[in-house]
Parts: sequence; C-alpha cells; structure tokens
Amino acid sequence: MTSVDTSSLYLLTAIIAPLVAGLILLFGSRFSTTTIRAVGAFGFSLPLIIGLLLYCRFEPSLVGGYNFELCLPTGLQAVGIYLHLGLNGISMPLFLLAGVVGLAAGLYAMYSNAERPHLYLALLLFMLGGLMGTFASVDIFFFYFFHEFALIPTFIMIGVWGGAGKRGAAIEMTIYLTLGALLSLLGLIALYVESGADSFSLLELRNYLSAQPLTDTVQSNIFALLLFGFGILVSLFPFHSWAPKGYATAPTGAAMLHAGVLKKFGLYGLLQLGWPLLPAGAAHWFPWIVWLALGNIIIIGLITMAQKDVKMMLGYSSVMHMGYAFLGIATFSAVGVGGALLMMVAHGLSVALLFMLSTCIYHRSQTFDMSAMGGLATKAPVLAAFFVAATMASIGLPGFGNFWGEFTIFAALAETETTRWIVAPAALGIIISAIYGLRAVANIFYGQPSEAFTERLNSNEIVDLKGFERFPALILIIALILVGLFPRIFSDAADLELTQLYPTKITLPTIEVNAALPLAAEAHQEVTH
Repeated sequence: MTSVDTSSLYLLTAIIAPLVAGLILLFGSRFSTTTIRAVGAFGFSLPLIIGLLLYCRFEPSLVGGYNFELCLPTGLQAVGIYLHLGLNGISMPLFLLAGVVGLAAGLYAMYSNAERPHLYLALLLFMLGGLMGTFASVDIFFFYFFHEFALIPTFIMIGVWGGAGKRGAAIEMTIYLTLGALLSLLGLIALYVESGADSFSLLELRNYLSAQPLTDTVQSNIFALLLFGFGILVSLFPFHSWAPKGYATAPTGAAMLHAGVLKKFGLYGLLQLGWPLLPAGAAHWFPWIVWLALGNIIIIGLITMAQKDVKMMLGYSSVMHMGYAFLGIATFSAVGVGGALLMMVAHGLSVALLFMLSTCIYHRSQTFDMSAMGGLATKAPVLAAFFVAATMASIGLPGFGNFWGEFTIFAALAETETTRWIVAPAALGIIISAIYGLRAVANIFYGQPSEAFTERLNSNEIVDLKGFERFPALILIIALILVGLFPRIFSDAADLELTQLYPTKITLPTIEVNAALPLAAEAHQEVTH
C-alpha cells in the first residue's frame, strides 16, 4: 500500500474514531469513570494526532486538487454522490482547528462532573466526528450532511445540560439554525441542478462551471440562498440573536466546539463554494455583505459593551468578530480571503479558550455577573494570566494569530478605492473590543470586589486552576501563540490554493455610503444583561 493510500485511510480514521468512541460511550452507562475517560481520551485525541501527521505529509504544491483523496461508493452514485474525502490548503487549517479545539473541549468535559458523563462525552464525540467530516468532505452533499450531524448534539446538550433559560435559547437556536440549514441546502441543490454537472463533487463543479459559467441572474439567486443560509449559521447581522443566548446556556464543551469550530461552516462554505463558483452573484450582493458585516462589527460591538454577564459578553463578542471574516471574504482577493481564513482559525482558538475560562471563573465566584466580582487575581493568578492572554488575543494584540488575520483583512480592504473606506469603520471594532475586553479583565480580576465577594475571597473556597483545567487551556494558548508567531504554517499552503480560486479581482460595485442600510434598527431590540 502506498503512502498516499495510507494517509487516505488515516483521514477516514480521523472521522470514524470519535464516532466509534461515541457509540461505545452511548451504551456505557455501567462503565466506570476510568473506562469512560479512557474511551473519551482515545476519541478526542486521535483526530488531532492524525491531523498533525497529515499536516506533516501535506503537499502544498498540489494546487487545485486535494491531498489524501479517498472516494468510496455510497449507493447513490446515480445522482453523483460519493463519500469523497480530501484536504487542500483551505480545509487543512480548519481540519486541524477542529482537532485542537475538540481535544481541549473533550479533556475539560471528561473532568467536568457532568451528570450522565457517558452520554455527555458521547454527544461531544459525535460533534467532533461530524466536524472532522465537514472539513474533509470534497463532496458537497457530505459537506452538508456532516455539518447537520454535528449540529444535532448541540440542541440535545443545551436541552439536557444547559443553564438558566435553556428552553427559550434552544427553541430560538433551533428555529434560526433550521432556517439557515434549509436555505443553504436549497442553494446547494440549486447549484447542483443548474450546473448540469450531475455531480456533487466540488472539483467537478469547479471544472464544469469554469468552462460553462451560469448566467448572472442564476448566480445572483443561488448566491443569495447560500449567503443568507450560511450567514444565519455564522450569525451574520441581523440573524445573530440565537448565538449569544445559545452559547450562554450551552454546556462548556458544546459552546467551545460550536463557537470555536462549527460556526465556521458557513464562512468555509462561502469561501470554498460561493465566491469561486458564483463570482457574478458575489459581486451583486457585495454591498449587502459589507453593510451587514459592519453591523456585526459596530452594532453588535456596542451591544457587547453593555453586557454584565461574562458569557453573554463572550457570545456577542463571537458574533462581532464574524464581521471581520465576512469583510475579508468580501474583498474577493487571495489576500483578503487568506486573512479571513487565518481569522477563522485564530478566533476559533481564542473563543473556545475564553468560554472554558468563563466557566472556571463561575466555579470560583458562583456568578457570571462581572459587576459582582473583583480581585479574583489574588486567589487565582494562573486563571487571571490565561484570561488576560486570551482577551489580548481576541482584541488582536501582536503575538497572537488574531492580529495577523485582522491585519491582512485591513490590508486587503485598503488595496482598492471600492473597499478602502471600509477600513475606518471596521477599525472602530478594535477599539470597541479593547474597551469591553479590558473592562472585563479589570472587573473580574483586579477591580474592587463587592462586600459579598470579599467574604468569598477571604474564605478558602477559591483555588487557582486545577490540572484538568490548565492542560486544555495550555493546548489552546500554545496553538494561538504558534499561529501568531508563525502564521506561515497555515498561510503558505492556503495562499497557493487561494491564488488559484481567486486569480483576479472581480469588479465590485461602488457602495453609496450615504445610502447605508438602516442597520441600527435592530440594536434597540437586543436584551442587555
């Protein structure tokens, strides 16, 4: 068997291993705690181990194709559906992101003392397997299938292990994400039908549509379905309200995987499918994308500043930062899209870390209300150090991956007159994120504690991060620093691929700044905490 064949089997194993481990745990109610953790450790660690191995074997020079390709029959070959797996320069970073966040979330969950731990870990493993399959799929049918497979456990986990307000959050999340999934599915089906390629293979669709492009009208209609379908899944303004509430009530492991990885599905779909296959449609909807992305950055940023609940603040912050990724993709240039990809990876790491640390804060303070805390750094200096580092990463401080993502996006926006004006309002988001981020650090760790919290600080109930908390936090912070110090570990391969997908800048329509959409109409409807 050749090396390529072996690597292809490794890729398949990275998807199957967490699913098998999840199935074992699903029927493991009688397992001991040690056995449950051992099975969980196997399922959570193997995808990352395989991901790192495949990264070492990855050939960036294979531009326009996929490394480690594996194509298996499904019984649906008549309609062009195969289990077609592979990794290119765009999917490789997100595949690794899923592995890193999956391991961190799994390690934390294994020691979280959740009720019915076998079921809790099984659902997390199903999520992880679905995520690995999503980014490894070359066939767009399975690309969509694996995403939906990963999404279902989220609803269950919120309903069973969620916090206060879980019922309402789960219902709203279900409505929004079902609508987003339906619109994106209709877009993918329309792309398949209108292309005439009789195949769901992304490679074949690219080859077919490059030779026989769809009409501008058809492109515009299909792109609208993908934009708003994927946009809802990414929490694009004003379809964002499900995200902060959902993350605030979700158990920590689910919040880490969904906010850190699963939410990148929509951006990845637009990056791989929308812009390259439907350039005329992308150009038509360009003004909408810009205004809605600025809504994410500015309006949601201001709403984030008003939050007192640390988890709600992180939820809105996650929504806000998606605006930068949309702006990067909207440049329709290899530079801008590369920045968006780097932003997706870095944001996934930082937001997963922050959600985990917010739960660690709650276990020590017994509240998510930042105004009721203060001075926690005296009792938990390691927790404070991790939270400060994660906050600096989220703001975009040099030394972390988020900086290079934002910097590259701004550089791409500044390249043309059409997009240059966007830099100024988008840069306001950095100031806004610095305000709410630094205020959170000050209020939680260094501010004057309330009288009630002072009594808690003076007791012996508060301890610093324990080993099972430090290890996953360390995994995520090391990954953030590596991406920040050596961004080329991802960008070199991605740039080669993106140069092929985005060879030239398309002509984008001029945006009338004075004719801005009434974005602020949604702001007053948000519930602040």
